[in-house]
Amino acid sequence: MVLVRRLTIDYRTYTGVRRPAIVILPGWYGPRDHPPIPLVISPHGRGITPQGNVRLWGNMPELGRFAVVNPAGPNAYTWGAPGQIADLARMPQLVRHALPWLRIAPRRIYAIGGSMGGQETLLLMAKHPRLLAGAISFDADTNLAARYAAFPGLRRGRWLQQRVLDEVGGTPRARPKAWRARSPIDYAHQLATSGVPLQIWWSTQDKIVVDQASESGLLYRTIKRIAPDAPVTQYVGTWRHTAEMWPTRRMPLALAAMGLLQLGPAADVDRDKTRVAA
Repeated sequence: MVLVRRLTIDYRTYTGVRRPAIVILPGWYGPRDHPPIPLVISPHGRGITPQGNVRLWGNMPELGRFAVVNPAGPNAYTWGAPGQIADLARMPQLVRHALPWLRIAPRRIYAIGGSMGGQETLLLMAKHPRLLAGAISFDADTNLAARYAAFPGLRRGRWLQQRVLDEVGGTPRARPKAWRARSPIDYAHQLATSGVPLQIWWSTQDKIVVDQASESGLLYRTIKRIAPDAPVTQYVGTWRHTAEMWPTRRMPLALAAMGLLQLGPAADVDRDKTRVAA
Protein backbone atom coordinates (compact mmCIF):
# COMPACT_ATOMS: atom_id res chain seq x y z
CA MET A 1 0.00 0.00 0.00
CA VAL A 2 1.37 3.42 -0.96
CA LEU A 3 1.09 5.71 2.07
CA VAL A 4 1.95 8.95 0.29
CA ARG A 5 2.15 10.12 -3.31
CA ARG A 6 4.85 12.52 -4.50
CA LEU A 7 4.16 14.66 -7.55
CA THR A 8 6.60 17.22 -8.92
CA ILE A 9 5.33 20.42 -10.49
CA ASP A 10 7.41 23.31 -11.72
CA TYR A 11 6.98 27.04 -11.40
CA ARG A 12 8.75 30.24 -12.34
CA THR A 13 10.35 31.88 -9.30
CA TYR A 14 10.66 35.59 -8.64
CA THR A 15 14.13 35.48 -10.23
CA GLY A 16 12.67 34.20 -13.49
CA VAL A 17 14.14 30.68 -13.28
CA ARG A 18 11.94 27.59 -13.39
CA ARG A 19 12.23 25.38 -10.31
CA PRO A 20 10.42 22.32 -8.90
CA ALA A 21 7.94 22.03 -6.09
CA ILE A 22 7.14 18.58 -4.70
CA VAL A 23 3.54 17.99 -3.67
CA ILE A 24 2.91 15.20 -1.14
CA LEU A 25 -0.56 13.65 -1.00
CA PRO A 26 -2.22 10.80 0.84
CA GLY A 27 -1.59 7.58 -1.08
CA TRP A 28 -5.26 7.09 -1.91
CA TYR A 29 -5.78 10.65 -3.16
CA GLY A 30 -5.94 11.23 -6.91
CA PRO A 31 -8.07 12.26 -9.88
CA ARG A 32 -10.72 9.63 -9.06
CA ASP A 33 -10.87 10.23 -5.31
CA HIS A 34 -10.26 13.85 -4.42
CA PRO A 35 -12.32 15.37 -1.63
CA PRO A 36 -11.27 18.82 -0.36
CA ILE A 37 -8.21 18.53 1.90
CA PRO A 38 -5.98 21.06 3.72
CA LEU A 39 -2.79 22.28 2.06
CA VAL A 40 0.45 22.94 3.93
CA ILE A 41 3.05 25.28 2.40
CA SER A 42 6.44 24.10 3.69
CA PRO A 43 9.47 26.27 2.84
CA HIS A 44 12.77 24.44 3.32
CA GLY A 45 15.60 25.25 5.68
CA ARG A 46 18.93 26.79 4.71
CA GLY A 47 20.80 24.63 2.20
CA ILE A 48 18.03 22.01 2.09
CA THR A 49 16.51 20.69 -1.13
CA PRO A 50 12.77 20.19 -1.57
CA GLN A 51 13.50 16.44 -1.57
CA GLY A 52 15.15 16.82 1.82
CA ASN A 53 12.19 18.79 3.10
CA VAL A 54 9.82 16.04 1.92
CA ARG A 55 11.55 13.54 4.21
CA LEU A 56 10.48 15.58 7.23
CA TRP A 57 6.85 14.68 6.54
CA GLY A 58 7.04 10.88 6.49
CA ASN A 59 3.54 9.43 6.16
CA MET A 60 1.84 12.26 8.06
CA PRO A 61 -0.09 13.52 4.98
CA GLU A 62 -1.74 10.08 4.84
CA LEU A 63 -2.49 10.03 8.56
CA GLY A 64 -3.85 13.57 8.57
CA ARG A 65 -5.46 13.57 5.12
CA PHE A 66 -3.72 16.74 3.95
CA ALA A 67 -1.38 17.83 1.15
CA VAL A 68 2.05 19.48 1.46
CA VAL A 69 3.80 21.59 -1.17
CA ASN A 70 7.60 21.79 -0.84
CA PRO A 71 8.91 24.54 -3.16
CA ALA A 72 12.58 24.70 -4.12
CA GLY A 73 12.81 28.49 -4.35
CA PRO A 74 15.32 30.00 -6.78
CA ASN A 75 18.16 28.57 -4.65
CA ALA A 76 18.75 27.01 -1.25
CA TYR A 77 19.69 30.29 0.49
CA THR A 78 16.86 32.80 0.09
CA TRP A 79 16.71 33.96 3.75
CA GLY A 80 13.24 35.46 3.51
CA ALA A 81 13.68 37.38 0.27
CA PRO A 82 10.52 39.41 -0.44
CA GLY A 83 10.17 37.70 -3.81
CA GLN A 84 10.44 34.29 -2.17
CA ILE A 85 7.63 35.17 0.25
CA ALA A 86 5.49 36.30 -2.68
CA ASP A 87 6.21 32.98 -4.41
CA LEU A 88 5.17 31.06 -1.29
CA ALA A 89 1.89 32.99 -1.24
CA ARG A 90 1.28 31.85 -4.83
CA MET A 91 1.70 28.16 -4.01
CA PRO A 92 -2.02 27.33 -3.60
CA GLN A 93 -2.74 28.92 -6.98
CA LEU A 94 0.21 27.12 -8.60
CA VAL A 95 -0.84 23.76 -7.15
CA ARG A 96 -4.42 24.23 -8.34
CA HIS A 97 -3.21 25.11 -11.84
CA ALA A 98 -0.78 22.19 -12.11
CA LEU A 99 -3.10 19.63 -10.46
CA PRO A 100 -6.64 20.80 -11.24
CA TRP A 101 -8.18 17.69 -9.65
CA LEU A 102 -6.57 18.52 -6.27
CA ARG A 103 -9.22 20.31 -4.23
CA ILE A 104 -7.92 22.51 -1.43
CA ALA A 105 -10.31 22.80 1.49
CA PRO A 106 -11.57 26.38 1.89
CA ARG A 107 -9.78 28.28 4.64
CA ARG A 108 -7.50 25.30 5.39
CA ILE A 109 -4.11 26.53 4.13
CA TYR A 110 -1.20 26.41 6.58
CA ALA A 111 2.52 27.25 6.59
CA ILE A 112 5.06 25.11 8.45
CA GLY A 113 8.85 25.32 8.31
CA GLY A 114 12.05 25.04 10.32
CA SER A 115 15.17 27.23 10.55
CA MET A 116 15.21 29.43 7.41
CA GLY A 117 11.93 27.75 6.49
CA GLY A 118 10.54 28.86 9.84
CA GLN A 119 11.73 32.40 9.16
CA GLU A 120 9.93 32.35 5.81
CA THR A 121 6.82 30.83 7.40
CA LEU A 122 6.65 33.75 9.84
CA LEU A 123 7.18 36.29 7.07
CA LEU A 124 4.48 34.65 4.96
CA MET A 125 2.05 34.86 7.88
CA ALA A 126 2.96 38.50 8.54
CA LYS A 127 2.60 39.59 4.91
CA HIS A 128 -0.33 37.37 3.86
CA PRO A 129 -2.37 36.69 7.01
CA ARG A 130 -5.64 36.19 5.13
CA LEU A 131 -4.08 33.30 3.23
CA LEU A 132 -3.43 31.12 6.28
CA ALA A 133 -5.48 29.18 8.81
CA GLY A 134 -2.40 28.59 10.96
CA ALA A 135 1.40 28.55 11.02
CA ILE A 136 4.17 26.67 12.84
CA SER A 137 7.83 27.70 13.02
CA PHE A 138 10.60 25.49 14.38
CA ASP A 139 13.85 27.13 15.55
CA ALA A 140 13.41 30.06 13.18
CA ASP A 141 15.77 32.90 12.38
CA THR A 142 13.88 36.00 13.51
CA ASN A 143 16.62 38.65 13.32
CA LEU A 144 18.71 38.22 10.18
CA ALA A 145 21.27 40.85 11.19
CA ALA A 146 21.91 38.92 14.41
CA ARG A 147 22.34 35.74 12.37
CA TYR A 148 24.88 37.52 10.16
CA ALA A 149 26.89 38.48 13.24
CA ALA A 150 26.71 34.92 14.61
CA PHE A 151 27.64 33.08 11.40
CA PRO A 152 31.44 33.13 12.01
CA GLY A 153 30.87 30.80 14.97
CA LEU A 154 29.36 28.12 12.72
CA ARG A 155 30.97 25.63 10.36
CA ARG A 156 31.62 27.43 7.05
CA GLY A 157 30.56 30.58 8.89
CA ARG A 158 32.59 33.04 6.80
CA TRP A 159 31.19 31.51 3.62
CA LEU A 160 27.66 31.88 5.05
CA GLN A 161 28.37 35.51 5.87
CA GLN A 162 29.42 36.20 2.31
CA ARG A 163 26.46 34.27 0.93
CA VAL A 164 23.93 36.26 2.94
CA LEU A 165 25.71 39.51 2.04
CA ASP A 166 25.37 38.63 -1.64
CA GLU A 167 21.72 37.71 -1.10
CA VAL A 168 20.70 40.86 0.77
CA GLY A 169 22.99 43.19 -1.18
CA GLY A 170 25.06 44.75 1.59
CA THR A 171 25.81 44.69 5.30
CA PRO A 172 23.21 45.37 8.00
CA ARG A 173 24.79 48.79 8.53
CA ALA A 174 24.75 49.63 4.81
CA ARG A 175 21.24 48.32 4.10
CA PRO A 176 19.31 48.20 7.39
CA LYS A 177 15.86 48.29 5.76
CA ALA A 178 16.67 45.30 3.56
CA TRP A 179 17.75 43.27 6.58
CA ARG A 180 14.68 44.26 8.58
CA ALA A 181 12.46 43.28 5.65
CA ARG A 182 13.69 39.69 6.11
CA SER A 183 13.46 39.64 9.93
CA PRO A 184 10.20 38.39 11.50
CA ILE A 185 10.89 40.35 14.70
CA ASP A 186 10.25 43.51 12.68
CA TYR A 187 6.80 42.16 11.80
CA ALA A 188 5.79 41.38 15.38
CA HIS A 189 2.83 43.77 15.21
CA GLN A 190 1.48 42.17 12.05
CA LEU A 191 1.90 38.70 13.56
CA ALA A 192 0.27 39.77 16.83
CA THR A 193 -2.77 41.32 15.18
CA SER A 194 -3.30 38.82 12.35
CA GLY A 195 -5.63 36.55 14.29
CA VAL A 196 -3.87 33.53 12.76
CA PRO A 197 -3.02 30.70 15.22
CA LEU A 198 0.76 30.43 15.52
CA GLN A 199 3.07 27.92 17.20
CA ILE A 200 6.67 28.98 17.91
CA TRP A 201 8.99 26.08 18.78
CA TRP A 202 12.49 26.88 20.04
CA SER A 203 15.33 25.24 21.94
CA THR A 204 17.57 26.57 24.68
CA GLN A 205 20.36 24.31 23.34
CA ASP A 206 20.25 25.35 19.68
CA LYS A 207 23.79 25.49 18.26
CA ILE A 208 22.77 26.76 14.81
CA VAL A 209 20.38 29.62 15.57
CA VAL A 210 22.21 30.51 18.75
CA ASP A 211 20.61 32.35 21.68
CA GLN A 212 17.09 31.43 20.69
CA ALA A 213 15.78 33.28 23.75
CA SER A 214 16.71 36.45 21.83
CA GLU A 215 15.32 35.09 18.55
CA SER A 216 12.09 33.03 18.65
CA GLY A 217 11.72 33.60 22.39
CA LEU A 218 11.91 37.35 21.96
CA LEU A 219 9.42 37.21 19.09
CA TYR A 220 6.93 35.34 21.27
CA ARG A 221 7.34 37.80 24.16
CA THR A 222 6.97 40.77 21.80
CA ILE A 223 3.80 39.37 20.24
CA LYS A 224 2.29 38.79 23.68
CA ARG A 225 3.23 42.29 24.81
CA ILE A 226 1.51 43.79 21.76
CA ALA A 227 -1.57 41.54 21.94
CA PRO A 228 -1.86 39.44 25.12
CA ASP A 229 -4.79 37.50 23.63
CA ALA A 230 -3.06 36.69 20.34
CA PRO A 231 -3.47 32.98 19.46
CA VAL A 232 0.25 32.23 19.73
CA THR A 233 1.82 29.40 21.73
CA GLN A 234 5.49 28.75 22.37
CA TYR A 235 7.04 25.33 22.96
CA VAL A 236 10.46 25.43 24.58
CA GLY A 237 12.84 22.48 25.01
CA THR A 238 16.44 21.33 24.75
CA TRP A 239 16.46 19.59 21.37
CA ARG A 240 19.08 19.95 18.64
CA HIS A 241 18.36 22.45 15.87
CA THR A 242 15.02 21.53 14.19
CA ALA A 243 15.22 18.00 15.65
CA GLU A 244 11.55 18.16 16.62
CA MET A 245 10.43 18.74 13.04
CA TRP A 246 10.36 15.01 12.28
CA PRO A 247 7.50 12.50 12.21
CA THR A 248 9.23 10.43 14.90
CA ARG A 249 9.62 13.41 17.23
CA ARG A 250 7.12 16.15 18.10
CA MET A 251 6.00 17.15 14.63
CA PRO A 252 2.81 15.03 14.97
CA LEU A 253 2.04 16.81 18.24
CA ALA A 254 2.45 20.20 16.58
CA LEU A 255 0.16 19.14 13.74
CA ALA A 256 -2.41 17.78 16.19
CA ALA A 257 -2.44 21.07 18.10
CA MET A 258 -3.12 22.82 14.77
CA GLY A 259 -5.97 20.42 13.95
CA LEU A 260 -4.16 18.62 11.13
CA LEU A 261 -3.78 15.26 12.93
CA GLN A 262 -5.81 13.26 15.40
CA LEU A 263 -3.73 11.65 18.16
CA GLY A 264 -4.60 9.37 21.03
CA PRO A 265 -5.01 10.56 24.63
CA ALA A 266 -1.43 9.52 25.48
CA ALA A 267 0.05 12.33 23.36
CA ASP A 268 1.33 15.19 25.53
CA VAL A 269 3.34 18.16 24.29
CA ASP A 270 4.54 18.83 27.84
CA ARG A 271 6.56 15.63 28.10
CA ASP A 272 10.33 15.35 27.90
CA LYS A 273 10.95 18.79 29.40
CA THR A 274 9.02 20.74 26.77
CA ARG A 275 7.48 23.86 28.28
CA VAL A 276 4.29 25.27 26.81
CA ALA A 277 3.12 28.86 27.08
CA ALA A 278 0.02 30.28 25.45
